[in-house]
Amino acid sequence: MEGILPLFKPKGMTSHDCVFKLRKILRIKRIGHTGTLDPEVDGVLPICIGRATKVAEYITNAGKAYEGQVTIGSATTTEDATGEIIAEKAVDKSFTRQEILAMLHSLTGPITQTPPMYSAVKVNGKRLYEYARQGIEVERPSRTVTIYSLELLDDREIFAGESIQFRFRVSCSKGTYIRTLAVMMGEQLGFPAHMSMLTRTQAASFGLEECVTLAQVEEMVENGTFSDVLRPIEEALSYLPKLVINDKLAERVKNGAVLPIPAHLQNFTGSVVIETAEGLALALYRAHPLKPDLMKPEKVLRNDA
Repeated sequence: MEGILPLFKPKGMTSHDCVFKLRKILRIKRIGHTGTLDPEVDGVLPICIGRATKVAEYITNAGKAYEGQVTIGSATTTEDATGEIIAEKAVDKSFTRQEILAMLHSLTGPITQTPPMYSAVKVNGKRLYEYARQGIEVERPSRTVTIYSLELLDDREIFAGESIQFRFRVSCSKGTYIRTLAVMMGEQLGFPAHMSMLTRTQAASFGLEECVTLAQVEEMVENGTFSDVLRPIEEALSYLPKLVINDKLAERVKNGAVLPIPAHLQNFTGSVVIETAEGLALALYRAHPLKPDLMKPEKVLRNDA
Protein backbone atom coordinates (compact mmCIF):
# COMPACT_ATOMS: atom_id res chain seq x y z
CA MET A 1 0.00 0.00 0.00
CA GLU A 2 1.53 3.30 -1.10
CA GLY A 3 0.38 6.69 -2.31
CA ILE A 4 -1.07 9.96 -1.08
CA LEU A 5 -4.45 10.17 0.59
CA PRO A 6 -6.09 13.58 0.14
CA LEU A 7 -7.79 13.76 3.53
CA PHE A 8 -10.34 16.33 4.68
CA LYS A 9 -9.22 17.19 8.21
CA PRO A 10 -12.19 18.10 10.41
CA LYS A 11 -12.20 20.87 12.99
CA GLY A 12 -11.34 19.75 16.50
CA MET A 13 -8.66 17.24 15.50
CA THR A 14 -4.92 17.76 15.28
CA SER A 15 -3.00 16.55 12.23
CA HIS A 16 -1.37 13.95 14.50
CA ASP A 17 -4.84 12.78 15.62
CA CYS A 18 -5.71 12.10 11.98
CA VAL A 19 -2.52 10.08 11.41
CA PHE A 20 -3.12 8.09 14.62
CA LYS A 21 -6.68 7.24 13.57
CA LEU A 22 -5.65 6.30 10.02
CA ARG A 23 -2.87 4.08 11.33
CA LYS A 24 -5.50 2.09 13.22
CA ILE A 25 -8.00 2.02 10.33
CA LEU A 26 -5.43 0.97 7.73
CA ARG A 27 -3.30 -1.16 10.08
CA ILE A 28 -0.05 0.28 8.77
CA LYS A 29 2.93 1.96 10.44
CA ARG A 30 4.53 3.86 7.57
CA ILE A 31 2.27 6.90 7.37
CA GLY A 32 2.67 10.64 7.96
CA HIS A 33 1.03 14.01 7.33
CA THR A 34 2.43 16.86 5.25
CA GLY A 35 2.35 19.89 7.52
CA THR A 36 0.40 20.70 10.64
CA LEU A 37 -3.04 22.27 10.44
CA ASP A 38 -4.27 23.94 13.63
CA PRO A 39 -7.03 21.96 15.39
CA GLU A 40 -9.69 24.60 14.59
CA VAL A 41 -8.73 24.70 10.90
CA ASP A 42 -10.33 22.20 8.54
CA GLY A 43 -9.57 21.27 4.96
CA VAL A 44 -6.93 19.61 2.79
CA LEU A 45 -4.37 17.47 4.64
CA PRO A 46 -2.45 15.16 2.27
CA ILE A 47 -1.42 11.96 4.06
CA CYS A 48 1.59 10.01 2.76
CA ILE A 49 1.45 6.22 2.95
CA GLY A 50 4.25 3.70 2.41
CA ARG A 51 6.95 4.81 -0.03
CA ALA A 52 5.09 8.11 -0.47
CA THR A 53 6.41 9.23 2.95
CA LYS A 54 9.64 9.98 1.07
CA VAL A 55 7.97 12.94 -0.66
CA ALA A 56 6.10 14.37 2.35
CA GLU A 57 8.50 17.30 2.67
CA TYR A 58 7.96 18.29 -0.97
CA ILE A 59 4.20 18.57 -0.41
CA THR A 60 4.88 20.55 2.77
CA ASN A 61 7.19 22.90 0.84
CA ALA A 62 4.67 23.53 -1.95
CA GLY A 63 2.24 26.45 -2.04
CA LYS A 64 -1.07 26.38 -0.19
CA ALA A 65 -4.46 28.03 -0.62
CA TYR A 66 -7.06 28.92 2.01
CA GLU A 67 -10.45 30.50 2.42
CA GLY A 68 -10.92 32.35 5.67
CA GLN A 69 -12.69 35.09 7.55
CA VAL A 70 -11.19 38.05 9.38
CA THR A 71 -12.88 39.94 12.21
CA ILE A 72 -11.88 43.59 12.49
CA GLY A 73 -12.34 45.18 15.91
CA SER A 74 -10.74 42.70 18.33
CA ALA A 75 -7.39 40.92 18.72
CA THR A 76 -6.69 37.68 20.61
CA THR A 77 -3.73 35.96 22.24
CA THR A 78 -3.68 33.25 19.56
CA GLU A 79 -4.58 35.53 16.63
CA ASP A 80 -7.64 33.35 15.99
CA ALA A 81 -11.07 32.83 17.56
CA THR A 82 -9.79 30.34 20.17
CA GLY A 83 -7.74 32.86 22.14
CA GLU A 84 -8.56 35.37 24.83
CA ILE A 85 -9.37 38.91 23.68
CA ILE A 86 -6.42 41.20 24.39
CA ALA A 87 -7.51 44.33 22.49
CA GLU A 88 -10.85 45.74 21.40
CA LYS A 89 -11.70 48.88 19.49
CA ALA A 90 -15.10 49.66 18.03
CA VAL A 91 -14.83 50.25 14.30
CA ASP A 92 -15.95 53.87 14.22
CA LYS A 93 -15.66 54.35 10.48
CA SER A 94 -16.90 52.63 7.37
CA PHE A 95 -14.74 51.27 4.56
CA THR A 96 -15.58 51.23 0.88
CA ARG A 97 -15.05 48.14 -1.22
CA GLN A 98 -12.16 49.89 -2.96
CA GLU A 99 -10.46 50.58 0.39
CA ILE A 100 -10.71 46.91 1.36
CA LEU A 101 -9.41 45.82 -2.05
CA ALA A 102 -6.51 48.29 -1.81
CA MET A 103 -5.63 46.90 1.62
CA LEU A 104 -5.60 43.34 0.28
CA HIS A 105 -3.48 44.45 -2.67
CA SER A 106 -0.95 46.03 -0.27
CA LEU A 107 -0.49 42.62 1.38
CA THR A 108 0.07 40.77 -1.91
CA GLY A 109 3.60 39.75 -2.90
CA PRO A 110 6.57 39.28 -0.54
CA ILE A 111 5.66 40.29 3.03
CA THR A 112 7.45 40.01 6.37
CA GLN A 113 5.69 38.15 9.17
CA THR A 114 6.55 37.51 12.80
CA PRO A 115 5.22 34.07 13.85
CA PRO A 116 2.56 34.21 16.59
CA MET A 117 3.51 33.13 20.12
CA TYR A 118 1.01 30.28 19.81
CA SER A 119 2.87 28.50 17.00
CA ALA A 120 5.19 25.52 16.56
CA VAL A 121 8.23 27.60 15.58
CA LYS A 122 11.24 26.71 17.74
CA VAL A 123 13.30 29.33 19.59
CA ASN A 124 16.29 28.06 21.59
CA GLY A 125 15.09 24.48 21.14
CA LYS A 126 11.63 25.13 22.52
CA ARG A 127 8.38 25.67 20.64
CA LEU A 128 6.81 29.11 20.93
CA TYR A 129 3.50 27.75 22.20
CA GLU A 130 5.36 26.20 25.15
CA TYR A 131 6.65 29.64 26.14
CA ALA A 132 3.17 31.14 25.57
CA ARG A 133 1.51 28.62 27.88
CA GLN A 134 3.95 29.63 30.61
CA GLY A 135 3.17 33.30 30.05
CA ILE A 136 6.65 33.98 28.67
CA GLU A 137 7.07 36.17 25.60
CA VAL A 138 10.32 35.72 23.65
CA GLU A 139 11.82 37.47 20.68
CA ARG A 140 10.63 35.77 17.52
CA PRO A 141 12.51 35.64 14.21
CA SER A 142 10.68 37.39 11.38
CA ARG A 143 10.42 35.65 8.02
CA THR A 144 9.66 36.67 4.47
CA VAL A 145 6.79 34.81 2.81
CA THR A 146 4.96 35.34 -0.46
CA ILE A 147 1.26 36.03 -0.92
CA TYR A 148 0.60 35.02 -4.53
CA SER A 149 -3.00 36.20 -4.54
CA LEU A 150 -5.45 37.65 -2.00
CA GLU A 151 -9.09 37.95 -3.04
CA LEU A 152 -12.16 39.40 -1.35
CA LEU A 153 -15.06 36.92 -1.08
CA ASP A 154 -17.71 39.49 -0.22
CA ASP A 155 -19.91 41.50 -2.59
CA ARG A 156 -20.65 44.46 -0.28
CA GLU A 157 -19.83 47.96 -1.44
CA ILE A 158 -19.67 49.41 2.11
CA PHE A 159 -18.23 47.69 5.20
CA ALA A 160 -19.55 49.21 8.43
CA GLY A 161 -20.36 48.30 12.03
CA GLU A 162 -18.64 48.16 15.42
CA SER A 163 -17.12 44.86 14.30
CA ILE A 164 -16.53 44.08 10.62
CA GLN A 165 -16.15 40.61 9.19
CA PHE A 166 -15.38 39.55 5.63
CA ARG A 167 -14.20 36.40 3.89
CA PHE A 168 -11.10 36.13 1.73
CA ARG A 169 -9.21 33.62 -0.42
CA VAL A 170 -5.43 33.48 -0.27
CA SER A 171 -2.75 31.57 -2.18
CA CYS A 172 0.63 31.65 -0.45
CA SER A 173 4.07 30.14 0.02
CA LYS A 174 5.21 27.70 2.67
CA GLY A 175 5.50 29.17 6.16
CA THR A 176 2.74 31.76 5.83
CA TYR A 177 0.65 32.28 8.96
CA ILE A 178 -2.89 33.15 7.87
CA ARG A 179 -3.70 34.13 11.47
CA THR A 180 -0.93 36.71 11.30
CA LEU A 181 -2.10 37.82 7.86
CA ALA A 182 -5.53 38.54 9.37
CA VAL A 183 -3.88 40.65 12.10
CA MET A 184 -1.93 42.51 9.41
CA MET A 185 -5.21 43.25 7.59
CA GLY A 186 -6.48 44.93 10.73
CA GLU A 187 -3.25 46.89 11.15
CA GLN A 188 -3.58 48.19 7.59
CA LEU A 189 -7.10 49.40 8.41
CA GLY A 190 -6.10 50.83 11.80
CA PHE A 191 -7.89 48.35 14.08
CA PRO A 192 -7.15 45.18 16.07
CA ALA A 193 -8.15 42.01 14.21
CA HIS A 194 -8.06 38.23 14.32
CA MET A 195 -8.79 35.29 12.05
CA SER A 196 -12.27 34.00 12.88
CA MET A 197 -12.44 31.03 10.48
CA LEU A 198 -10.13 29.13 8.12
CA THR A 199 -10.30 26.24 5.65
CA ARG A 200 -7.34 24.98 3.63
CA THR A 201 -8.55 24.46 0.07
CA GLN A 202 -5.30 23.42 -1.65
CA ALA A 203 -1.97 21.82 -0.71
CA ALA A 204 0.47 21.28 -3.60
CA SER A 205 -1.71 19.73 -6.35
CA PHE A 206 -4.39 18.39 -3.98
CA GLY A 207 -7.69 20.26 -3.77
CA LEU A 208 -10.71 20.24 -1.52
CA GLU A 209 -12.94 18.62 -4.16
CA GLU A 210 -10.94 15.37 -4.17
CA CYS A 211 -10.62 14.96 -0.40
CA VAL A 212 -12.27 12.17 1.58
CA THR A 213 -13.27 12.11 5.24
CA LEU A 214 -12.11 9.67 7.89
CA ALA A 215 -15.57 8.07 7.83
CA GLN A 216 -15.31 7.55 4.06
CA VAL A 217 -11.87 5.96 4.50
CA GLU A 218 -13.32 3.48 6.99
CA GLU A 219 -16.12 2.64 4.57
CA MET A 220 -13.71 2.17 1.65
CA VAL A 221 -11.47 -0.10 3.70
CA GLU A 222 -14.49 -2.23 4.60
CA ASN A 223 -15.63 -2.62 0.99
CA GLY A 224 -12.13 -3.02 -0.47
CA THR A 225 -12.03 0.18 -2.54
CA PHE A 226 -9.53 2.21 -0.52
CA SER A 227 -6.76 1.94 -3.11
CA ASP A 228 -9.00 3.81 -5.58
CA VAL A 229 -8.61 7.06 -3.64
CA LEU A 230 -4.81 6.93 -3.28
CA ARG A 231 -2.97 9.36 -5.54
CA PRO A 232 0.45 8.47 -7.04
CA ILE A 233 3.72 9.92 -5.77
CA GLU A 234 4.17 11.67 -9.12
CA GLU A 235 1.07 13.81 -8.50
CA ALA A 236 2.61 15.24 -5.34
CA LEU A 237 5.67 16.33 -7.35
CA SER A 238 3.78 17.72 -10.36
CA TYR A 239 4.67 21.34 -9.51
CA LEU A 240 8.43 20.66 -9.85
CA PRO A 241 10.47 20.76 -13.10
CA LYS A 242 11.14 17.35 -14.69
CA LEU A 243 13.84 15.52 -16.61
CA VAL A 244 12.72 12.46 -18.58
CA ILE A 245 15.45 9.82 -19.04
CA ASN A 246 15.86 6.49 -20.88
CA ASP A 247 15.97 3.04 -19.27
CA LYS A 248 19.77 2.79 -19.42
CA LEU A 249 20.22 6.03 -17.50
CA ALA A 250 17.43 5.01 -15.11
CA GLU A 251 19.58 2.23 -13.69
CA ARG A 252 22.35 4.73 -12.94
CA VAL A 253 19.87 7.12 -11.30
CA LYS A 254 18.61 4.33 -9.03
CA ASN A 255 22.21 3.91 -7.87
CA GLY A 256 22.68 7.63 -7.18
CA ALA A 257 24.69 8.68 -10.24
CA VAL A 258 25.69 12.33 -10.77
CA LEU A 259 24.13 13.74 -13.97
CA PRO A 260 24.90 16.68 -16.28
CA ILE A 261 22.40 19.52 -16.05
CA PRO A 262 20.50 19.67 -19.36
CA ALA A 263 20.16 22.94 -21.24
CA HIS A 264 16.51 23.54 -20.29
CA LEU A 265 17.39 23.34 -16.59
CA GLN A 266 20.57 25.45 -16.59
CA ASN A 267 19.00 28.19 -14.47
CA PHE A 268 16.91 26.03 -12.18
CA THR A 269 17.02 26.27 -8.41
CA GLY A 270 15.59 23.73 -6.03
CA SER A 271 14.60 20.17 -6.83
CA VAL A 272 14.12 18.42 -10.19
CA VAL A 273 12.12 15.21 -10.64
CA ILE A 274 13.90 12.51 -12.67
CA GLU A 275 11.25 10.47 -14.50
CA THR A 276 11.12 7.52 -16.88
CA ALA A 277 9.45 7.81 -20.27
CA GLU A 278 6.41 6.14 -18.68
CA GLY A 279 6.15 8.98 -16.12
CA LEU A 280 7.53 7.07 -13.13
CA ALA A 281 9.40 9.32 -10.66
CA LEU A 282 12.76 7.73 -9.80
CA ALA A 283 14.54 10.43 -7.82
CA LEU A 284 14.84 14.09 -6.93
CA TYR A 285 18.02 15.90 -7.93
CA ARG A 286 19.47 19.35 -7.29
CA ALA A 287 22.52 21.28 -8.50
CA HIS A 288 25.83 19.86 -7.26
CA PRO A 289 27.31 22.28 -4.68
CA LEU A 290 30.90 21.71 -5.82
CA LYS A 291 30.68 20.74 -9.49
CA PRO A 292 29.19 23.33 -11.90
CA ASP A 293 26.95 21.93 -14.67
CA LEU A 294 26.30 18.74 -12.70
CA MET A 295 23.46 17.71 -10.41
CA LYS A 296 23.38 15.12 -7.66
CA PRO A 297 20.61 13.04 -6.09
CA GLU A 298 18.74 14.67 -3.23
CA LYS A 299 16.48 11.68 -2.66
CA VAL A 300 16.20 8.36 -4.53
CA LEU A 301 12.56 7.26 -4.58
CA ARG A 302 12.94 3.93 -6.34
CA ASN A 303 16.06 1.79 -6.30
CA ASP A 304 14.34 -1.54 -6.90
CA ALA A 305 15.04 -3.54 -10.03
